[in-house]
Amino acid sequence: MTKETDTIPVRAVVAGHGSFASGLISAVHQITGLGAMFVPVTNTGLCSDDIVQAISKALDETGAHVIFTDLPAGSCTMAVRRLLRGRTGVVLVTGSNVPMLLDFAMQDSADAMEAVYATVDRARSAITLHESAS
Repeated sequence: MTKETDTIPVRAVVAGHGSFASGLISAVHQITGLGAMFVPVTNTGLCSDDIVQAISKALDETGAHVIFTDLPAGSCTMAVRRLLRGRTGVVLVTGSNVPMLLDFAMQDSADAMEAVYATVDRARSAITLHESAS
């Protein structure tokens, strides 16, 4: 029997505050069984330079070229934006949520770059507002 991580290649890094990344990945795994395609990075206890190093290490170790973060102006996003200045072929998606990662995970046969662009297009229209009747 092989371990899940032996059969599912890592396709993206998920970074954010506290347990944001591991929580999203846990939810994706519970729903799809594909959580192993994501690597979590937390900013807990890290300064800006440490976050850059942690995310850079995750990219180097996995070969991933997609990074999902939580807040558009959060410390992880700012660290990734610094990291992008010195790297080519890497994309950053901010404002990540469970539906977005599910969409990306379910495109596991597509190229990761194609998948992330399609995911972002669908995610833009996926947010809805429901209001109770007056």
